[in-house]
Amino acid sequence: MGNKKKKKTTKKKNKVVKMKTNFDSKNLMSFKKLKASLAIIIIVFIILIIRIGFIQFVQGNSLREQAYQQQTINQIISPKRGNIYDSTGKALAIGAQVDTITINPEKIVKSNDVDTKDYKEKVAKGLSELFELNYDEVLEKVNSTAQVETIIKKVEQEKVEKLKTWMDENKITVGINIDEDTKRYYPYSTVASNVLGFCGNDNQGLSGIEAKWESVLTGTPGKIVSSKGSDQKEIPNAEETYISAENGSDLTLTIDLNIQSIVEKYLKQAVDENECSRGGNVIAMNPKTGDILAMASYPDYDLNSPYTPNDTLAKTYDKLSAEDKNEALFKMWANKSVAETYEPGSTFKVITASVALEENITTTDKSGDFYCKGYEEFDDINDSKIKISCWRKQPHGVQTLREALCNSCNPAFMQLGKRIGAPTLYKYYEAFGLFDSTNSGLYGEQTSIFQNLDNVGPVELATMSFGQRLNITPLQMATAISCVANDGILMQPRIVKQITNTDTNTTTEVPTKQVRQVISKQTSEKVKSMMESVVTNGTGRNAAVSGYSIGGKTGTSEPTEKNADEGYVASYVAISPIEDTQLVLLLTLYDPDGDNGHQGGQVAGPVVSQMLSEILPYLGVPSDEDSSSSTNSSNAILVPDVRNKTVSEAEKILKSAGFTTKTYIDGDPNAILVEDQTPKPGSSLAKNSIIVLYGQGNTVSTSVTVPDLKGMNASQAANTLKSKNLNINIEGSGNVVLQDYLKDEQVPEGTIIRVTLKQTLVDAH
Repeated sequence: MGNKKKKKTTKKKNKVVKMKTNFDSKNLMSFKKLKASLAIIIIVFIILIIRIGFIQFVQGNSLREQAYQQQTINQIISPKRGNIYDSTGKALAIGAQVDTITINPEKIVKSNDVDTKDYKEKVAKGLSELFELNYDEVLEKVNSTAQVETIIKKVEQEKVEKLKTWMDENKITVGINIDEDTKRYYPYSTVASNVLGFCGNDNQGLSGIEAKWESVLTGTPGKIVSSKGSDQKEIPNAEETYISAENGSDLTLTIDLNIQSIVEKYLKQAVDENECSRGGNVIAMNPKTGDILAMASYPDYDLNSPYTPNDTLAKTYDKLSAEDKNEALFKMWANKSVAETYEPGSTFKVITASVALEENITTTDKSGDFYCKGYEEFDDINDSKIKISCWRKQPHGVQTLREALCNSCNPAFMQLGKRIGAPTLYKYYEAFGLFDSTNSGLYGEQTSIFQNLDNVGPVELATMSFGQRLNITPLQMATAISCVANDGILMQPRIVKQITNTDTNTTTEVPTKQVRQVISKQTSEKVKSMMESVVTNGTGRNAAVSGYSIGGKTGTSEPTEKNADEGYVASYVAISPIEDTQLVLLLTLYDPDGDNGHQGGQVAGPVVSQMLSEILPYLGVPSDEDSSSSTNSSNAILVPDVRNKTVSEAEKILKSAGFTTKTYIDGDPNAILVEDQTPKPGSSLAKNSIIVLYGQGNTVSTSVTVPDLKGMNASQAANTLKSKNLNINIEGSGNVVLQDYLKDEQVPEGTIIRVTLKQTLVDAH
């Protein structure tokens, strides 16, 4: 009975009772909500994966770079810019030692904020006063959160020493950095300025060789890489990575500083004396190699302060607008030899004559080949007549080709051009390289402007034949003449001779390049012979140099009606010696307006003569005969060296040699030694010339004003100079056409004034 009751009771306890109402609990999630939550989680997860992938694969490189920059300190090591040398090894552009001053603002601190503020203001005040900077701008940099701030670049050593002294006095050991740097320096200031060009504040070439050869000169920067922590401060004793800088290479130019100095001296004189409002330029080339021995434009400028207007520009600079100032500076920097084109005028007749001879259209001395009646007539498009006159009012009459070149006769060359024809002329123009850049390696080189061949009519053909209404650069002209002088072989002009790797000291030669044979050697010899006749018998006689065989051609081109304000261009091209030509010289003067007129023979010829008379002996070209000048004859006396002798002894030696003397001494002439003398030892002077002696403690002073000798004969010039205690060196005969020191120039007593005398010429076109 008892067991049955127990079983019954258990059965009742296990019975499930169903409720009639729905059970609702807030602690449980419905199935729908669970699915929504799961979907959201999956979407978020997918977005995270996409974001991680985007960061990893799209932004990875950028973020790695940012992390690297945040964790590293990069200190740039500036490479040394290569130097530029002339062909004899003289430095034309070098890197002078300067420094860059930087600060680390986070290191300019004290123990508390108040002291730090005062300390930063003190540093800003000191730096701004030392380097003449704006205090507020310096203070802003001192308070900067940047790792490094640059205060000033290119600081000379004198100011650096003052900074070091100031830092010592104020016990500043950290936070101010003095980093080694270089500043471009040009030892000869204005010499070859338009060729060399200059660098900006960051040592980047901005014009000239400096810009054209930037990739060779500049080198590759190096750096020192160190680590910094999350506080952005350098980690002490952390490993550093050093990447050395690759220094720029040195350039050796083909320019010879001695020849450059000669042509610049006489170019300046020619521009000033002939009042050439648009300046001038000169090119000296070796026709055998294409080497540019000298190239100058005038007015020039100071490479060490290129943004300072030269004397010519300074006259109007302040009145110009900002835009016009920039344009004027660019024009001042330009190298006229390659950056500007001009009408070559009658110098171009050498090219026309060369084509005619090469094509067997005529010979050099065919009698009665040309007839000049003073002009040539042509039909224009309106069926009217166009008359193109010869430069000379009196007709030249019957002529050979040689005589036509000597006379620079325009009608003869118009007749010759018609015989040749435009297509043949253009074929040779292209062969001479007149349609293309010369690829000289010079900055800013332009090319020529010619009529399209299809547009060349009778008038255009006529004017081209004597070098007008076409535009070429002076270098294109000099290169073409060099081809004629070099047995008809065209050489590519070369300005850089060799490149030296300053890290390895290895040298790479820049080879000369033969472009093509344009005319035959036989034609070349004929043309050179005619050019010699131009100097001996023609309009080019003013360029003659006694003792040397010179070939030449004058040029005078007139402006077009549209450009009448540009004025005439007077030029002269010369070659020497005739048999084995080693030098081609082209002088171009723009808008001459002086007393000499504007004709190339009158204006440019005598200047070329002076240049050649110094360049040819320097090049070692042998003279055929002794000079006819009085000071170079057998009667000339060599000035002895009397320095470091007593004044009394020196006077005795000089008077015995045939000189007169003047002394500047303080004391007993028997006890005082000669410290200096004018002229220098080794000069050649005529008898009774004056030698000025300076005792110890007495310095040479430029106290004499050079007189104007122009137009005087030899005796008048010598007496005028003697009255001022100046000496004379005479070249040639006739009247003075040039003097190597300008009138009113200040020189020391005893200075030798070299003058060039020429017979007065009427035909000097």
